[in-house]
Amino acid sequence: MAVPAIGAAGGVNLSQLAAMYRQQVSDAAAGTAAAQGAGGAGAKAAAVRGSSFTDAIGDGLNQVDQLDRTAADKATKAATGDLTDVHDYVIAATQAQVATELTTTVRNKALEAFNDIMRMPL
Repeated sequence: MAVPAIGAAGGVNLSQLAAMYRQQVSDAAAGTAAAQGAGGAGAKAAAVRGSSFTDAIGDGLNQVDQLDRTAADKATKAATGDLTDVHDYVIAATQAQVATELTTTVRNKALEAFNDIMRMPL
């Protein structure tokens, strides 16, 4: 699945991406719980871990989205002359860029690990 660029110009809505990811992890946790048998302690633990992981990923993506929105807002203010200190924009843009690069790197590493697991012989 190809994910378009993250950002204000032609980017993907990170809130939607976080919601889609939460749904996928929730569905996977529910499938794991059903496979292990209804009412089992292992199934409940897996569902709780999946939920915690989902929340952590969703919160992280929401923070990246907020940083991107803040940078875009400050860029608009800088362009219109409403921003008193241009350094605020530079700092916000750098924070958004670093957060986006980190998110992309983590995603790439996760996909690489998944592909390595899928290539393992049975």
